[in-house]
Amino acid sequence: MTSNKFGIRIAASALALAVSYGAQAVTDEDIMNDHKTPGDIVSYGMGTQGQRFSILEDLNTSNIQYLQPAWAFSFGSEKMRGQESQPLIKDGVMYVTASYSRVYAIDARTGEEIWQYDARLPDGIMPCCDVVNRGVALYDDKVIVGTLDAKLVALNKDTGKPMWIKKVADYQAGYAITAAPIVVKGKVITGVSGGEFGIVGKVEAYDANTGELVWMRPTVEGHMGYVYKDGKAVENGISGGKAGQTWPGDMWKNGGAATWLGGTYDQDTDSLFFGTGNPAPWNSHLRPGDNLFSSSRVAIDPDDGSIKWHFQTTPHDGWDYDGVNELISFDYKEKGKTVKAAATADRNGFFYVLNRENGDFIRGFPFVDKITWAEGLDPKTGRPIFKDGGRPGDPSAMEGSKGEVVVAQPAFLGGKNWMPMAYSQDTGLFYVPSNEWSMDIWNEPVSYKKGAAFLGAGFTIKPANDDYIGVLRAMDPKTGKEVWRYENTAPLWGGVMTTAGNLVFTGTPEGYLKAFDAKTGEELYKFNTGSGVVGTPVTWTMDGEQYVSVASGWGGAVPLWGGEVAKVVKDFNQGGMVWTFKLPKDRVASN
Repeated sequence: MTSNKFGIRIAASALALAVSYGAQAVTDEDIMNDHKTPGDIVSYGMGTQGQRFSILEDLNTSNIQYLQPAWAFSFGSEKMRGQESQPLIKDGVMYVTASYSRVYAIDARTGEEIWQYDARLPDGIMPCCDVVNRGVALYDDKVIVGTLDAKLVALNKDTGKPMWIKKVADYQAGYAITAAPIVVKGKVITGVSGGEFGIVGKVEAYDANTGELVWMRPTVEGHMGYVYKDGKAVENGISGGKAGQTWPGDMWKNGGAATWLGGTYDQDTDSLFFGTGNPAPWNSHLRPGDNLFSSSRVAIDPDDGSIKWHFQTTPHDGWDYDGVNELISFDYKEKGKTVKAAATADRNGFFYVLNRENGDFIRGFPFVDKITWAEGLDPKTGRPIFKDGGRPGDPSAMEGSKGEVVVAQPAFLGGKNWMPMAYSQDTGLFYVPSNEWSMDIWNEPVSYKKGAAFLGAGFTIKPANDDYIGVLRAMDPKTGKEVWRYENTAPLWGGVMTTAGNLVFTGTPEGYLKAFDAKTGEELYKFNTGSGVVGTPVTWTMDGEQYVSVASGWGGAVPLWGGEVAKVVKDFNQGGMVWTFKLPKDRVASN
């Protein structure tokens, strides 16, 4: 092994092997066509729209039982915790991240390490919800990753050596980056984490080759956006037009709305779709109004960062129902016409279908069994119809230090949290990893202090059922009907992938990678990886064989914030591996 001051470890023999057939440079065309090229995976979401649908069908319902482990790679050291990464694969090299902002290049044929990069993190990082990282972006000769101290790092794809490092935000104020960046038109697009610390959410674009800042767009109303020319900031309009329209006083200055899950990109409308997190603080009585652009989806122009449209799922959010969940573009036919739609399953328990050209509400419906904070959605606008008594009480109206406690369902960890759903172009269904839980929640007085938690709330999460919490659902976006469901004892916290082989893949905290029939929900395959699966599976072809990979390693927000739910998972072992499976050539069969 060789190493240097940047925390890089290079395996000399593997490096020589990698260089011998080396991963080629990733182009803009490669990224835009990722969903059509099953020989590689060069974008988070298996395509910029985030559908996580593979056109591969060699592996299917008739031969899934023959899927077998090819190799397993350990992330090593004592740095276990949650492994939420989605691997990328290019020309026989896998690029995958691990907890604590680590990056690995692995020979995808053998599982042998090529190089490892460890971000040198300061002691004062403040991630709210575990030290996770969800993946890298690839562009040209670079592997680009966000870090827990709110930096973007571009690494050389062959050596792992840093080519540029840029500070995105101040980690001492509570900022971090946990999401995978995306690359659009040669620009690296990133969001930020930190909504529990009263930060100001934003989306930023950097030149992928130089690391120079191109534009910045805040996601809290009242803050100025900028484009950068020759290194100088040029004003590009205040988000929302001006300050204080939907926020009282100066609350907008520390409004939260973190863009912590990253975004998707739709080529048809040339739009970035980012979700925004909770308004700060959680105590909604301190900030009457809709509190834009918190708990929303925003469409952003990738050229200059201008906001094209927005849709707010939870105005005046009082439950921490972040609106960050991915917005997935898809088309469907209605009355003989193609509808350019986009869908999202929100933490608040509602599934939304929007017109992705203008953000108009098409339809919405519950995708969980019970919602207590709202009676439904306005059929024309999609705004929630708040339920009387559903909001936690105002502490200033009560004697003592906290307001009236309410029982809210879903819990703040959401009907669906960060874990990405998938859309099948064959079945027309969305496959949604969801959870059934409730919470006792109450408000408390709070004031902003840089770098300190800015909640003004307390909570206890409880399972909604005795025998299961997690539910993998197949949802019809045109009717709102649940087509099938799989119930899991522990919460589901990993992503989903679906394929043209009529398969749906996901993982469970109990350690299993599982595959289901996409039409019926029948469980067809399971393999125990040794630790909870909270990563997102992918599939690709190499040397004429179909492969499946998934990161394994229990962690994330559930054991940290889960209250009584944490009792269900307290005995689960942490881990840190990426598992790779393949279907032998002699087992290929037709559906």
